[in-house]
Amino acid sequence: MILNVVWLVIQLLIGYNLILPLLLYGGYLLTGKRKYPKIESVEHDYAIIVTAYEQTELLPAVVDSLLKIDYSNYLIYLVCDNCDISGLHFDDERVILLRPEKVLASNTRSHLYAIAHFKREHKLLTIIDSDNLVDRQYLKELNVFFDHGFDAVQGLRKSKRLETTIASLDAARDLYYHFFDGEVMFALGSSATLAGSGMAFSTKLYINAFRDHDLQGAGFDKVLQAKIVSQDLRIAFAPRTIVYDEKTANRVQLVNQRSRWINTWFKYFSLGFSVIGRGLRNRSWNQLLFGVVLLRPPLFLFILLSMLCLLLNIFLGSKLSWLWCAAFIAFGLSFFIALRHGKADRNIYKALAGIPSFIYVQLCSLMRIKQANKRSVATRHVIK
Repeated sequence: MILNVVWLVIQLLIGYNLILPLLLYGGYLLTGKRKYPKIESVEHDYAIIVTAYEQTELLPAVVDSLLKIDYSNYLIYLVCDNCDISGLHFDDERVILLRPEKVLASNTRSHLYAIAHFKREHKLLTIIDSDNLVDRQYLKELNVFFDHGFDAVQGLRKSKRLETTIASLDAARDLYYHFFDGEVMFALGSSATLAGSGMAFSTKLYINAFRDHDLQGAGFDKVLQAKIVSQDLRIAFAPRTIVYDEKTANRVQLVNQRSRWINTWFKYFSLGFSVIGRGLRNRSWNQLLFGVVLLRPPLFLFILLSMLCLLLNIFLGSKLSWLWCAAFIAFGLSFFIALRHGKADRNIYKALAGIPSFIYVQLCSLMRIKQANKRSVATRHVIK
């Protein structure tokens, strides 16, 4: 009897991840999407922080993109950690090239290094990866949400190229997370999750988050979002604040990148319990819902666990197998809703047949999480 109860609880804890997106979508449809109109205001002063580790080949393209932004009040800080910068030359005075004397090997250390070398007191900062390109309206679209009183904003990351099946499936994953963890969560009155780049904060908020927290390895966005929501502040989602991201192109890249990401989930998922606890004490919907999302395993992991539960129920002849089938149908529907909402490219739909292989590669990443941060602290992209 006790074993049956334990087995039911385990299935519930795994299976709710399949139906949660559709439940959230139902709430999204009922709630409606709140509009945040542009407010005529002065241009806020931005620091654009770009961090690079070991690789600098993509930086000229990033800087060129940033200098074309339709905005005047900003400076660009390039933090080149453990990099050879002898070949980097920028004539524009808005570009400040920084090379730390010691290897930092940490995103937050690089960000704080840039802040310590600010040429002026920037009210706001935005974080861009060394492989990103940005839309010309990037800063103006961020202003919309800062003008409405938010202190943290996550933009939309789009793929630069979809040349391989892996890149297309990686882009499909992004569309899923951007819709449900970004737009839907924000529309429901909670917070968007942070995506590592294409995000912006008040400088004061960022400094306070990491002033006394020396964070090593990957996962700074996981810690930062928990710190922000723990203060019952909301992270806004800005779908028109667009960053173009270099997707993983091959299996080696994907295994290295995902092993770091999976490692960070195991390392920081427990933050969800503290956020939920605060939500219960504060009666905060923002904290409660966000804490639930923080506890959710990576996409491939809860799909694999759910498949295992389904197979076990079929083997045992349990009627619960029908419920698992219904849950998978609900998840598949929610996934296609996200793709349709994100206007997925035809290459993405064609690549869906490669999902089993994609999951297998991530399973390989799971086997290597102990060495995740030892191999590299950043994704190494193939330069074409």
